[in-house]
Amino acid sequence: MVPRILIVDDENDFIELLQYKLAGHGYELVVANDGVHALSQARLLKPSLILLDILLPDLDGISVCEILHRQPATKKIPIIFMSALTGDVTKRTVAMHAEDFFTKPLDLPRLEKRIGELLHHKSVAE
Repeated sequence: MVPRILIVDDENDFIELLQYKLAGHGYELVVANDGVHALSQARLLKPSLILLDILLPDLDGISVCEILHRQPATKKIPIIFMSALTGDVTKRTVAMHAEDFFTKPLDLPRLEKRIGELLHHKSVAE
């Protein structure tokens, strides 16, 4: 099975960059531009991993993460937050909700490595 990654961000240029960088890894990439759409895509598609921006229109990424973790069908999906927000408070808050946190602009090689680690760990656990 091809790993499916849901990319959730409201900046199209950023999404295109991620799609370009991740396309060569053999992942199926799906996109949502806001929190509500992210929830529906996650419920419908059950992605292998979610890359989730914190600052989104209509429903922020932390709320999306909390909702997904309360639902049996989506609670085990690994989530990596991506955000321009910085600071220890932000990182501590995110650490309670997700597997990792990347500050924008992203360290893309490190992100690619982390995605691989989480997908490998998930496939071994299943």
